[in-house]
Amino acid sequence: MQAYVYGKCRVLPDGFDLYADPGKSAIVSIDMHQGHLADTPDCPCPAPRAREIVAPIDIFHDEARRLGIPVVHVRTVLRKGGVDDVNGLRSAWRQVFPLYVGDIPNADSHAIEGSRWTEFETRVEPGDQIVQTKKRLSVFYPTDLDFLLRNMGIRTVVLNGGFTDCCVLNAAFDASNRDYRVVVLRDLVRGTNDEMEDAALKMVSIHMGLVMDSADLLAEWAAQVEPRAFDAVTG
Repeated sequence: MQAYVYGKCRVLPDGFDLYADPGKSAIVSIDMHQGHLADTPDCPCPAPRAREIVAPIDIFHDEARRLGIPVVHVRTVLRKGGVDDVNGLRSAWRQVFPLYVGDIPNADSHAIEGSRWTEFETRVEPGDQIVQTKKRLSVFYPTDLDFLLRNMGIRTVVLNGGFTDCCVLNAAFDASNRDYRVVVLRDLVRGTNDEMEDAALKMVSIHMGLVMDSADLLAEWAAQVEPRAFDAVTG
């Protein structure tokens, strides 16, 4: 099995089987909704680099579903009226992120329940799971994702989506702290910029889990699932 360790692709030694166990893995796709991905001037928290991974994520999810890997879509949803954020305790990103990107004119509309900004850009199939109580940077806070994963018998979380250096990195930290095995798919995440994305993936690779290409992980899953399916058919 191959993974990227501090940016360098390496063949892993023995002992990493759980990271690619299809029976114990779930995909967690992070914030792939219009609030980040809409290609319009009023997009309230634009992540333009992530638009290019919408179609590749859909393809990856289709292949994963075919192999029996569950897909969990997580999106940020804030109550109408702003009590969760702008009219309560404001998220830190609302103050510090504009120092880098400049003013975001429609930022207060980000992720308001019932708005177009919470609509997924990636495809959601009937058998998928949705977690939609994310209100800060981590998919685990204050959501029921951990409860869901444990009831599904999941030990390994496979992360895609955005931002690599923000919500994906927070997800990796929190999943690792909960003793999940973490895989981040380097071709299916996008960061604020190349520099931040590279730094985040390097941090994951030496502290939290494996950084892999999606094709390599699919091949590992298929090598385990498809022989079993063949054996079941042939008896």
